[in-house]
Amino acid sequence: MSTTRFLFIGALSLAALSCRSRSADADQATTTSPPATAPAATATPDSPGATYAQYRGVLPGSADSITLHLQTWPSRPGDTETEGLLGTYAGSDGQPYQLGGRGSASPDSVVLVDFSPEHAPEPGANGPAWRLRRQGRALVGTWDGKPVQLRLARPAGSLGFRSVFLQDSVVAFPELPNSPRARLSVLALEPLAGGAASTALAAHMVRGLRGDTLPDAPVPALTAFWQQLRRTHAQDYRQDMAAVRPAPGDSTDYPEFGIGLNYEEQHFAHVLWNQAPLLSLGFYHYSFTGGAHGNYGTTVASFDTRTGRRLTYEEIFRPGSDEKLRPLLAAALRRAYQLAPSASLSEVIFEEPLAVTHNVYLTSGGAVFIYVPYEVAAYAFGEIRLFVPLRELRGLLKPGLPLPSGGEVAAR
Repeated sequence: MSTTRFLFIGALSLAALSCRSRSADADQATTTSPPATAPAATATPDSPGATYAQYRGVLPGSADSITLHLQTWPSRPGDTETEGLLGTYAGSDGQPYQLGGRGSASPDSVVLVDFSPEHAPEPGANGPAWRLRRQGRALVGTWDGKPVQLRLARPAGSLGFRSVFLQDSVVAFPELPNSPRARLSVLALEPLAGGAASTALAAHMVRGLRGDTLPDAPVPALTAFWQQLRRTHAQDYRQDMAAVRPAPGDSTDYPEFGIGLNYEEQHFAHVLWNQAPLLSLGFYHYSFTGGAHGNYGTTVASFDTRTGRRLTYEEIFRPGSDEKLRPLLAAALRRAYQLAPSASLSEVIFEEPLAVTHNVYLTSGGAVFIYVPYEVAAYAFGEIRLFVPLRELRGLLKPGLPLPSGGEVAAR
């Protein structure tokens, strides 16, 4: 018997795309170790079932083409589900939208749902569904019920990545059948190109997966990071389970342990924008250690692909920008959640005014500010993602950013 837990709450939660299963593998620990490290320029293959690809096409009713960034990762051993799916695409104005879903019983099927509140027909509803099938180098099917075709293509200037998926499982009580367990998974990206910029980007990606707050602190290689994470994960779980270990001879079976003893931890890197000289990534972290639900959040970052430098909030915005950003974010919240001009923002957030988060990334058309669950609104709203167009930010941005209009924001 298996159960699938979905956490599509307001904004997309990557934990929703992962199964927690009580299946045939329940009494066997599983580990997927990273392949041996190789120079960035070496064409090392993706982990089995893990991919990052870009598709180009035109959505019905639009004159502008889009680039769909599609990432997949495999199910854990013993699951009957197929791979997890995550997508991101942007409109002609540079505003990105998040998609999530799962493969169906058919390995060629791709079903995605748009969870952006801007595309919902009404508050709380889902946006358009993408029902596609892989045909050679294309995705063919429907978008919102209308025919669509997307072709596999890497736009000029975008970066290629190797996708690495790692997973491990720790059994609480190996001597008992159907013991609860803790599961750990990491979805990482490694630049395919060589050079100093790619080396710097690779280090930043490990920092993001680790949740480091210091952008220039030394980091281990992905392999070393994974081994340390596995050790810490296993030690913490075994320590927690020691307090509930059955007495010798106790034949307690799985249902009496309760689902709350099946821990889960995820660290996923995903592409939000990929068009040189700008790269933006999200680092998603999820943890379930019992209780009503898990905790999750996405930390985002933008990078100058010419140097591999991470662009911190202080390097993006001029000093004193917070005060001017507050009304722009309030207006973005109204647009995203379809609030009337006279409606109170407290219909979505806890209280006004909306604070300025420094968790922000750039696209060619503006900036996206992300608030994690509970930061400014109830858990039911999930992550709140607010897009502020570039035209509203021009006077607030520092010069030299890798943005359009001559390639950079002009010095003032």
